[in-house]
Amino acid sequence: MTRYIARRILWVFVVMFAVMTFTFVLMYIIPADPARQVAGPLASPEALANIRASLGLDQPIYVQYATYVGNLLRGDLGRSWMYRRPVLTEIADRLPPSILLGLAAGLVELILGVIIGTASALYRYTWIDRVTMTLALIALALPNFWFGLVLLYFLGYVIPIFPLGGYGGLAHLILPAFAVGIPYSAWYARILRSSLREVMAEDYVRTARAKGLREFFVVGRHVMRNALMPVVTMWGMDLGNFIGGLALVEVIFGWPGVGLEAVEAARNLDVPMVMGCVLLISGLMATSNLIVDIAYAVLDPRVVYH
Repeated sequence: MTRYIARRILWVFVVMFAVMTFTFVLMYIIPADPARQVAGPLASPEALANIRASLGLDQPIYVQYATYVGNLLRGDLGRSWMYRRPVLTEIADRLPPSILLGLAAGLVELILGVIIGTASALYRYTWIDRVTMTLALIALALPNFWFGLVLLYFLGYVIPIFPLGGYGGLAHLILPAFAVGIPYSAWYARILRSSLREVMAEDYVRTARAKGLREFFVVGRHVMRNALMPVVTMWGMDLGNFIGGLALVEVIFGWPGVGLEAVEAARNLDVPMVMGCVLLISGLMATSNLIVDIAYAVLDPRVVYH
C-alpha cells in the first residue's frame, strides 16, 4: 500500500512537470510579443528593449525555463506583468470565489442528479423514465457555457430575477452554479439510475421486501446507501476539476475567479500569471484524482496489485 501511494504521488509530480513544461513552451511559441503587451502599442524600440531585459525575455528560452523552475522550487511564482503583484498573492485573492462557485455547482449537480436518477430508476420503463433520460441526454450534449448564456438571457435580461453578472450575494451565485451544475447533474442521473437498478436486484433487497418493509424504507435504508457510491466518487473528483472547468462560465458571468484570471492573463500574454493558474488547476485536478485512487485502494486492496 505504501509503495502504491508513493507511486501515485510521484505520478502527480510527473504530470504537473509535463503540464508546466508544455505550457511554458506554448506561451513562447505564440507569435506575439509580451513586451509589447506590457509597454503598449506606442512604445519606442528602446523602451521595448528595456522591458525585455527587465523581464528576462532577452535570454534564450532554456535559460528562462531554468530560471523559472529554480524560482518555483523556492516557492516563488514570479510577479504578474499585468497586475504588478506577486502571482501567488493574486491567485490567493481569486481562489475563494472559484471555490465558492465550485462547491455551489457541486451541490446543484448532486441534488439534481440524485432526484432525477432516483425518479427514473423507481419508475423505469414509464413516461417519467423516458422523459428524464431524454432530457439528461440532451443536457449532456450541451456545454455549460450554453446553459449560462440561456439562463443569463431569460432570467437576467428577459425576466430580470437575477443580476446579469458580477460577484456578491446569493443572487449572483445562483445562475452560474446552475449553468455548471445542470450538465453534470444529467451525467450523475444516468449513473445513479444504472447503479440503483443493479442494487435493487440484489438478494438482500428482495429479502427486505419479503419482510414487509415499505418501499420507501427499502430504498432509503438498503438501496440508496450502496447505489450512491459511484456518484459520490465522481463528485469528489469533480470538485477538483471544477476549478479548471469554470473559465468560460466565469467569463460569461464576470465571476472574479481563477478561470477568469487565467483567460485575462492569456489574452495579455502575462506568462507568470498563466503559469501560476495552470499549475494551480493541474495540481487540484491531480490531487483530486490522487485522493480517489487512494480511497479505492483502501476500500479494495486488490487495486494495489493491478
